[in-house]
Amino acid sequence: MKEVTVTVIDPVGLHARPATVAVNAASKFKSEIKISYKGKAVNMKSIMGVMSLGIPTQSEIVISAEGEDQEEAITTIEEVLKAQKVIA
Repeated sequence: MKEVTVTVIDPVGLHARPATVAVNAASKFKSEIKISYKGKAVNMKSIMGVMSLGIPTQSEIVISAEGEDQEEAITTIEEVLKAQKVIA
């Protein structure tokens, strides 16, 4: 399993538009990918799951992946969220 802890810097938090981009990126991988916030983990391939976390700005989140392409999955999702200026 590979995981990364990041801080959300978007003033609105992890809102619908970047969440959709992240879900689309996660969906391209075979690995099981989860996003965790305040002890609750959801499938990062589910927009409803990600939005249900209600992640505000300045929150610390953990993105984890487990599977054959876990390294690439974590790297890609991190790059996508940085490009959207959601995480630092």
